[in-house]
Amino acid sequence: MKMKAMVLNHPRKPLKLTELPIPAPEPSQLLVRVLACGVCRTDLHVVDGELPEPKLPLIPGHEIVGRVVKKGRDVERFVVGERIGIPWLGKTCGVCKYCKGGQENLCDNALFTGYTIDGGYAEYTVANENFCFKIPENYSDEKAAPLLCAGLIGYRSLRMAGEATNLGLYGFGAAAHIIIQVALHEGRKVYAFTSPGDREKQKFALSLGAVWAGDSTESPPQMLDAAIIYAPVGSLVPSALKAVRKGGVVVCAGIHMSDIPSFPYRILWEERVIRSVANLTRRDGEEFMEVAAKVRIKNETTPFPLEKANEALETLRSGKLKGAAVLIMG
Repeated sequence: MKMKAMVLNHPRKPLKLTELPIPAPEPSQLLVRVLACGVCRTDLHVVDGELPEPKLPLIPGHEIVGRVVKKGRDVERFVVGERIGIPWLGKTCGVCKYCKGGQENLCDNALFTGYTIDGGYAEYTVANENFCFKIPENYSDEKAAPLLCAGLIGYRSLRMAGEATNLGLYGFGAAAHIIIQVALHEGRKVYAFTSPGDREKQKFALSLGAVWAGDSTESPPQMLDAAIIYAPVGSLVPSALKAVRKGGVVVCAGIHMSDIPSFPYRILWEERVIRSVANLTRRDGEEFMEVAAKVRIKNETTPFPLEKANEALETLRSGKLKGAAVLIMG
């Protein structure tokens, strides 16, 4: 049997609608009929050649919501017909020092959905049962898809921000518009920073509960305890350092960022910290799905049919997208 898929054959080239055989699950894998797949900025970095050495040809996509249609012979966790989510982290070795030390997100031999293994820009996909999650029932397929990366990486970056009361979010896209809702649920105050002149996204941030919204070139009305940078713009690091208090932390949440310009040591001094976020762990996923079930996050999504994946990527690239783009399978 055949399926439709949007395939990347060469970086910096458009995806090509292709008919492929439906994959067969290995013993520990699930065959999943894809219902929806979010279009993530990481997908854009893969397609634009900013992440090195992707599997080629490649089916991108790692914010996958689907239903199990077949199980490998060793699968124990899910049943046929169950709705599940498939995230970025596709498999780890389980034996390296990082896996054994509770840092499987840093595994030396990890595989990543939609990057080193095929993802969800297709009607069907396969996934290792141990790296899939149950999806809260109070989300539609379209609204659940962005939880699988924008939500998960956003959640991990929020935890790395510590107990910050006054929290800055730089770049107000798919991840930030989810995490502001979690942060407010936890009693934090959120300050939103957008591209210069982007009044629409500033209004969007305020409508979600931000206490202040302004350009990334501006200073917030008070010092921040922590800042999370979701935009892949290295020049935001010095800006965020200037905005955080002594002992504050700046979290770089993206998998790719332009070069960080040089900056004076005095804005890092006084025990300010810069740290990055790399991938996610299964524990992150389990914790966040429990949070998402309680918070009832309101996702802003724009649906596209599978065949319009290139259009969805271009809309994301242009910066005109409010919230997240999601591919809906026919």
